[in-house]
Amino acid sequence: MKQKELVRKLLKAGFEFYDHGSNHDRYKRGDVIETVPRHKEVNEHLAKAILKRNGIK
Repeated sequence: MKQKELVRKLLKAGFEFYDHGSNHDRYKRGDVIETVPRHKEVNEHLAKAILKRNGIK
């Protein structure tokens, strides 16, 4: 999955940009912080796990 698409889904679900890491960006919704790798393509299994963990389809 494209990183931009994953970020778009997180933002639509109420996450907000929180912090830049060296290789990752962090997004926050309430007390939940989700780490997203800063690559053009995110591994499909990882992307699905991030979405599932946060109840996003």
